[in-house]
Amino acid sequence: MGKRATVIELTDAERASLESRLSRTTTQHRYVLRAQMVLAAAGGESSDGIAQRLGVRRATVSRWRTRFARDRLVGLEDRPRPGQPRKYDQTTDQRVLALLDEPPPAGHSRWTGTLLAAALGAVPADQVWRILRRLGISLRQTKSWCVSTDPDFTSKAADIVGLYLNPPEQAVVLCMDEKPSIQALQRAQGWLRLPNGKALTGASHEYQRNGTTTLFAALEVAAAR
Repeated sequence: MGKRATVIELTDAERASLESRLSRTTTQHRYVLRAQMVLAAAGGESSDGIAQRLGVRRATVSRWRTRFARDRLVGLEDRPRPGQPRKYDQTTDQRVLALLDEPPPAGHSRWTGTLLAAALGAVPADQVWRILRRLGISLRQTKSWCVSTDPDFTSKAADIVGLYLNPPEQAVVLCMDEKPSIQALQRAQGWLRLPNGKALTGASHEYQRNGTTTLFAALEVAAAR
């Protein structure tokens, strides 16, 4: 009787990370193959079936099943090879992320790989770009996020949405909203770590007001005026 295959169960974050590797065109083939093996194993496919479908040896499938079950996502990375130690490690990644929390040098509107390398000193630009690609950070795209610290935010938001969807009879529901985009604002730049391990770059909802005037707009929800 053959040895029973290692059972693989994925968390939502692990599944999202593995599927992200498959969707990115920059992922190296060996990492794509490892992600495919683990996802197939988590789906209940046998090691023999995975090996035949992907064109690899059964021992290869068993090795990556075992390593993932023991070390999770880290187990799918290449192990350090003997010889000269790695010059750039996780500390370098943290230095890059820390710089992204800071404003770019004077005269520049955003960070670039060249500017980051110059600020880091002994880290070349091509290594900076490799770190950014591995972390899923694009310096050319601008995204935004708003994370509430109010523990009752969910219930309050549900009440507001319910008021919009089902306003009281013979009542006027007005939505008052500040329009800060017309002012000279300095928004907080940085990065946000997502549950799947990726990093989102952009601007948060927090800003420093550099002007004194503002504009409020009122929308009559029911009539859209």
